[in-house]
Amino acid sequence: MSLSERSPTVGVVIPAFDPNYELLSSYVQDLQAGVADVVHVELDAPDGPPAGVLNAPDSHTVVRNRRGKGQAITNGFDSLETDILAFADADGATPSASIDAVVAPVRDGSVELSIGSRRHPAATIESHQTRFRRRLGDSFAWLARQLLPISVYDYQCGAKALTADAWERIRPSITETGFAWDLELLGLAGYLGITHREVPVRWNDQPGSTVDPLGATYEMGTALFAIRRRLNTIDDSVADDEPIESNVSPTDSTGGD
Repeated sequence: MSLSERSPTVGVVIPAFDPNYELLSSYVQDLQAGVADVVHVELDAPDGPPAGVLNAPDSHTVVRNRRGKGQAITNGFDSLETDILAFADADGATPSASIDAVVAPVRDGSVELSIGSRRHPAATIESHQTRFRRRLGDSFAWLARQLLPISVYDYQCGAKALTADAWERIRPSITETGFAWDLELLGLAGYLGITHREVPVRWNDQPGSTVDPLGATYEMGTALFAIRRRLNTIDDSVADDEPIESNVSPTDSTGGD
């Protein structure tokens, strides 16, 4: 049976570093119940996970060092054999219903890449980040729109989905291993003409983040310029003329996070 004659399968990767295991287990079960055929956890745990806490996922990988979010997602995507590949952050800030909404336009064939967005005007923000983190995020999103060949409200939301075919086209050029992985994914998608849509999500900031906002912003800013340089060196023969679907104007990029 061809893909056009059946419902596409969905795999969700959850990259996790020293997570709240109770929360992670509950989130995995929510995704299994309403979104994914396969939920795969990529866990960086220097001390190893407590016994029995990874019974919920369909599959998992445990690494005793910190690889970085991007490397964990890349490894997870490479391990999946589903038609659609998605990822969701381990803190559950984007609930399973919103992950399903992100997957939906890829599942129905409307686009090849779907981008969850906290900054979209239609997003529902139930608990905000601090004002400082919001200002950093707004400034960084503006800069990314100036440098990358894809214009969206939110580059860093932990909810994205794409077809396995789109991942196959992007994968050879992925080099980022940390928080800038999302930027590289979207920059390559824009360069390659992969059709995309930005989808507003319901989002609830989770306390206890392991991310240093200043350190992460510096890391991503440095990586952003490196990504732009790499995009300029990619052989033009890999690009195509597929139209890019976007409902975002760089001059109208507002919304909460």
